[in-house]
Amino acid sequence: MLRRPAANDRDRQALMTNAKIIIMDEPTAALTEREIGKLFEVIRSLKKEGVSIVYISHRMEEIFAICDRITVMRDGKTVDTKPISETNFDEVVKKMVGRELTERYPARHPSPGEVVLEVKNISGKGRFENVSFSVRSGEIVGVSGLMGAGRTEMMRAIFGLDRLDGGEIWIRGKKVSIKKPDDAVKHGIGFITEDRKDEGLVLDFSVRENMALTNLFSFSSKGFISGKKEQEFVDALTKRLQIKTHTTETAARDLSGGNQQKVVIAKWIGIGPSVLILDEPTRGVDVGAKREIYQLMNELTERGVAIIMVSSELPEVLGMSDRILVVHEGRITGEVDREHATQEHIMTLATGGQ
Repeated sequence: MLRRPAANDRDRQALMTNAKIIIMDEPTAALTEREIGKLFEVIRSLKKEGVSIVYISHRMEEIFAICDRITVMRDGKTVDTKPISETNFDEVVKKMVGRELTERYPARHPSPGEVVLEVKNISGKGRFENVSFSVRSGEIVGVSGLMGAGRTEMMRAIFGLDRLDGGEIWIRGKKVSIKKPDDAVKHGIGFITEDRKDEGLVLDFSVRENMALTNLFSFSSKGFISGKKEQEFVDALTKRLQIKTHTTETAARDLSGGNQQKVVIAKWIGIGPSVLILDEPTRGVDVGAKREIYQLMNELTERGVAIIMVSSELPEVLGMSDRILVVHEGRITGEVDREHATQEHIMTLATGGQ
């Protein structure tokens, strides 16, 4: 089974075993558009040599670009199998989620308020340099760029996970010092990391325990936790985010990718953030869960939360952002508003063009 394209020794070894069937599970999750193109070339070459490919992906555009037949599964059962030429995006989505989705991205009607977060000339040695931007309440600022451009590194430093070597962070017009995540949380910043399994969740902990991790102050007094208040808190978030689980005592590792991501989001929504950083918020989740996450983002901004969304999916950036910051080699090379943003413009800036 391949989880990455033929770009490293492990994958080359898999291709050199003269396999007749190769399973690729979300192989493009961490790839640039150029790398995806190279992967598709490899796949087409293998097909000509008689190799069968099982291509597992949540990215519909890839399925329709590279596959001959599609099998749709829902809740562990096969829903349908048919030639790609006999179906379309809307039909596949309907079968995946069991209902129609009228729009891939819900409509946004932003009304940005005051500047909540402003960073001025922040730098992280060898990672990014002289980065400045701001985010207003009720606004979604998308951050785009190629893998390795420094997008995630900037966000980790703002949240206090990594060191800042220079610059300033301002919250609601006041300069603050953020040297560790606790500092960020005290200033109302939440951070949903791109790696939910290693950094966002404690997989062996239950849904309840994961949600409670950052919110113990909400239902504790004098060092004692109120089990009743904790359960009420968890039940309310589980219902609000439509998390599918038999019980809140279910281990996080036993949930689907989309429901795991919702638990991570719930953990941070619970603190009542004024700024929420979402790094690859829909990576590895199905179309239905994506839509629910987008709707939640709209709900949060309607309540005045300022959102920074880092994403490798250009359609997602274009579909959900009010403004887009483009990063190239550790610097912001451009800012594009929603009305004038195109994939071509974003990719030009992301590759160092003007």
